[in-house]
Amino acid sequence: MRLTAFTDFGLRALMRIASEPERAFSTAEIADEFGISRHHLTKTMAALANAGFLTTRRGAGGGAMLARPAAQIGLGEVVRVLERDQPLVECFRVDGGACVITPQCRLKSFLFAAEAAFLDRLDHFTLADCALDPRGRPVNEALS
Repeated sequence: MRLTAFTDFGLRALMRIASEPERAFSTAEIADEFGISRHHLTKTMAALANAGFLTTRRGAGGGAMLARPAAQIGLGEVVRVLERDQPLVECFRVDGGACVITPQCRLKSFLFAAEAAFLDRLDHFTLADCALDPRGRPVNEALS
């Protein structure tokens, strides 16, 4: 399964913010650090805030912070929210898509089960499990 850039950016931003949960991060700061589009990251940060993963403040000293502890933010939950409008295959679209073999397709149920298993596995991990340390390395590698 390939995640969209939208989800990739969201996960990276959350991992970075979780590295220093007591401070606010600007979108520009995160975009510059990871070399990603500020414009796209702005949309992603807004989606994360709307979903209740982040709180945001405008102005001097403003930015984004985690809305709850990283240990209470499941990776499966984040991916489900950010991938909500990105079906794995066309026939998973809300409108059913335009696939001509849908009425006789047996692959759809296999793909549905695989996607569910992928998300189920992510449900076993939290943002705390993959938070970066302030120097940008995964926490578990920083300790070795």
